[in-house]
Amino acid sequence: MGVGGEDGFATNFHQVGDVTINMHPNGTSKCFDDDGRIKRTGNFWTASAHIITAVIGSGVLSLAWAIGQLGWIAGPVAMLLFSLVTYYTSTLLADCYRAGDPVTGKRSYSYMDAVRNNLGGVKVKLCGLIQYINLFGVAIGYTIAASISMMAIKRSNCFHESHGKNPCHMSSNVYMIGFGVGEIILSQIPNFDQLWWLSIVAAVMSFTYSSIGLALGIAKVAANGGFKGSLTGISVGAVSQSEKVWGSFQAFGDIAFAYSFSNILLDIQDTIKSPPSEAKTMKKATLFSVMVTTVFYMLCGCMGYAAFGDEAPGNLLTGFGFYNPFWLLDIANAAIVVHLVGAYQVFVQPIFAFIEKWAARTWPKSRFITEDIAVPIPCYKPFNLNLFRLVWRSAFVVVTTVISMLLPFFNDIVGILGALGFWPLTVYFPVEMYIAQKKIPKWSTRWVCLQILSVTSLIISICAASGSVAGVILDLKKYRPFKSNY
Repeated sequence: MGVGGEDGFATNFHQVGDVTINMHPNGTSKCFDDDGRIKRTGNFWTASAHIITAVIGSGVLSLAWAIGQLGWIAGPVAMLLFSLVTYYTSTLLADCYRAGDPVTGKRSYSYMDAVRNNLGGVKVKLCGLIQYINLFGVAIGYTIAASISMMAIKRSNCFHESHGKNPCHMSSNVYMIGFGVGEIILSQIPNFDQLWWLSIVAAVMSFTYSSIGLALGIAKVAANGGFKGSLTGISVGAVSQSEKVWGSFQAFGDIAFAYSFSNILLDIQDTIKSPPSEAKTMKKATLFSVMVTTVFYMLCGCMGYAAFGDEAPGNLLTGFGFYNPFWLLDIANAAIVVHLVGAYQVFVQPIFAFIEKWAARTWPKSRFITEDIAVPIPCYKPFNLNLFRLVWRSAFVVVTTVISMLLPFFNDIVGILGALGFWPLTVYFPVEMYIAQKKIPKWSTRWVCLQILSVTSLIISICAASGSVAGVILDLKKYRPFKSNY
């Protein structure tokens, strides 16, 4: 309630728990935002840093291969178009952070909250299903990528010692198992709040290996004395006509995967202070971040293709287009492993939290689910071990590891993940929420244009998914489960 102040304005009070906070005449507080949470402090620079860190990841490693499938014309054009679509739909999603009024409307703390506040109904469950399937797939993709990088360290040293005479074939299974054991241990970290240090390390590592890949590409181009590659990419003859088509489709999925960050856009926006409005700051940060990312991707992808031409490897740092300097390759691949160890945890935490909250609601009296056991740690505070968390999270890691061992195809999995997330999460839901938010009339010019964008993106996603699935089928013809050698 308000009481009269000496300046003629009402003095307001905000009740949070047992604490009463004095509020300004305009209804704001020095300590709390309008939703009762502690003041957000994020700004343009912090939001930009979060986006760039989230986007630049292992997807950059397949871009040279993707451009190799499409060629010097279609490859860069496809990357540019994906960046423009990602930016545009991200601005639509930013407008959906608050339901109703863009300044005072109800906040959406996550992607699913936005769908719930703007669309509701069955679309909320559909969004959740797509998100969790996508995150589950990311866990598989990261397990595969990490094992390939661990093998690459071993193989680069083997090549160096034998001067390239030993083919250095080895199985990926033991490395996947090792990665899985490490993730079982780290998965016992209860939640996001205790993962900040892992995220920082992962971010530094992603820039490290991406920069090394770019530098090696430039050095290789200089050594070759010019650019390799062709205007149309890998030619029919080197591959069959159907393989050319499927490879081109899969390249779209790989590029889409490299740009995907819609899953966490609203989580980032929820850290931004206001005024100005969160949407205004987020749009500026998205424009800057997508521009920086696109320049970086263009450099990495194009330099990789220029260095190796149509023979560009599916994973720039592990496909052994590069052999030397072997120690620099070891550093780059070690950085990939460390990054993926952290990224795996960041991406699977929402799945862990969802299942554990559901189990606690369903069986609130179960001590197995709700009770923590204090495990003493020498020279440190006790660790709270939850038996349900131990069993469920360990089982999750085991399942993702076994599937990775069954389908150890990096490019194919990346393409499938990109296709699965691009249309629904990057385009469809932002478009539908924006139409509902702005009450855009059906069949109006703007409505029709937005629907054309959505349908076109759906077609691209279907093509990318079909190309990636075809890639898996082709790989399975010459593959024996649990006996893959590189």
